[in-house]
Amino acid sequence: MGILLLALAIAVSAWLGEVSIARLWRGLPLAGNYVAGTMPQLRLDHFLDDVAYWMWGFTEWVWLLADTLLIAYVGTILGGLVALLLSFPAAATLAPAWVVTLIRRILELMRTVPTLVLALIFVYAFGLGAFAGTLAIAVHSAGALGKLFAEEHENASLAQMEAVHAAGGSWPAQMRFGIFPQSLPGILSYGLLRFEINVREASVLGIVGAGGIGEELYLAVRQFEYQDISAILVLILATVAVIDLVCGRLRRRVLGSVSS
Repeated sequence: MGILLLALAIAVSAWLGEVSIARLWRGLPLAGNYVAGTMPQLRLDHFLDDVAYWMWGFTEWVWLLADTLLIAYVGTILGGLVALLLSFPAAATLAPAWVVTLIRRILELMRTVPTLVLALIFVYAFGLGAFAGTLAIAVHSAGALGKLFAEEHENASLAQMEAVHAAGGSWPAQMRFGIFPQSLPGILSYGLLRFEINVREASVLGIVGAGGIGEELYLAVRQFEYQDISAILVLILATVAVIDLVCGRLRRRVLGSVSS
């Protein structure tokens, strides 16, 4: 019975999603041709010259990548701070039920709106540039991290919080000295993971005019500068890979130092 329900769900989903195997089969060669068109011509006897021609805008693109990283970094920091403040009243074990419900709905709203839509709104409100992209990253990060931080707080022992309360500490003091030290490893780990995600998000925000390397990529796509597309994508992939490796190592160090 379960297999039949699964098959029925897949069939209905394919019908509603207008999935067509025939269209997929016809379109795959076209997609392959497009990707092949973006590949540079690298010859062994003129390799350095060909790479220089392919990466003709390397200096400018690196600066735009730096803008992208700054958008992701500042957005993650701002969003993380807001998330941390809201995460304590969003934890079911730390606040009244009505407060938890209210804060969680706010966090849901912040993370439900896609980052690109947020960027469009902020571009309309504040104009083109990195400021709009940073705000979009910050708002979405606050909603996503707020939920994760709150779950970390809910897993913390209440004994330390009760000890601070017994000593006359206020509710903020109970959170600061009773709960926060226990949740800190998880908060740092989630924060680094979110930064990795935000680097990818910031790489495409330029499509709507929110700054960074995405603007140059979108321009190359619109102008059919095929080799520029592959050059920019290679730089983005290399940057994201380095960020992933560094953040992964930092997370392991943080969790390792705490466990030891």
